[in-house]
Amino acid sequence: MRARFILSETWTSLRRNVPMIISVMLVTFISFVFIGASALMQAQVTRAKGEWYNKIEVVVWLCPDGTSQAATCAAGKAPTKQEIVQLEEFIQDELTDNVSKITYVSREDFYKNTFLKQYPNGEYQGRTLTASDMQDSLQLKLKDPTKYKMVSEVLSGKTGVEDVVDQKQIFDPVFAVLNRATAVTVALAVVMVVVAILLTGTTIRMSAASRKNETEIMRLVGASNWTIRLPFILEGVVASLIGSLLACGTLAGIVQVFITDGLSGSVSWMPFVTQSTVWMIAPALVAGAVLLSIIASAVSLRRYLKA
Repeated sequence: MRARFILSETWTSLRRNVPMIISVMLVTFISFVFIGASALMQAQVTRAKGEWYNKIEVVVWLCPDGTSQAATCAAGKAPTKQEIVQLEEFIQDELTDNVSKITYVSREDFYKNTFLKQYPNGEYQGRTLTASDMQDSLQLKLKDPTKYKMVSEVLSGKTGVEDVVDQKQIFDPVFAVLNRATAVTVALAVVMVVVAILLTGTTIRMSAASRKNETEIMRLVGASNWTIRLPFILEGVVASLIGSLLACGTLAGIVQVFITDGLSGSVSWMPFVTQSTVWMIAPALVAGAVLLSIIASAVSLRRYLKA
């Protein structure tokens, strides 16, 4: 009987306060779009880091024939095969805890497999380069990509080594931009959550004020505070639930249109979030919206009913 009464009162309140319910729903929708966007941005950063960091290699560029500005290349000659073998043995002995694999790449292989793919005609800065213009290198696969500085410090001053380049230096600026974008969306999400809480509480309090006579009668007949409050709380829950579901659907649509059908087709080097990522965070978004609505409504009604 009590459950039927509460549901009846909730339905009555929903019909009477459609504009207010829509306002709560829209604010919840906008707020949780921002929250979901920040969660997706962080998931994007995490996925990209996991994918790229596993592929990161330290490239040890060996001295070329001819002049070089590096002090370690003062001889003006590229290392011989024996010197390259000795360097590989040095790396295995000194960096055995850091380096899992050493791959020698000759200048010919680099020219054919890498340079010509980036510059099909071999033209670079107005010049047509050949394999003789390239350098031999050692590609080091690290056990822990975060330890690249240690590898660089050990090899940078080694005779025959012109430069040590870590691919992580290429990716870090990208991650910095993504992290800043995440921070901005988080800040906006926090502001919108505060707005949603305030508006939800205000809306529910106004709904209760419009039915003040009914709540007074319920008090006189012995209804408990929770029996009086629950229909109004459920009113906010319904609005927040609809708003959060719309937010999840919008996020799914954004990912589908702009990422799955857009960026992922043209940008193959970046691993992107997918629809499954959206549906993984969707339950948390819906639960968070409902919980915030319950808290905001309960606090607002407690103050109002005590007044």
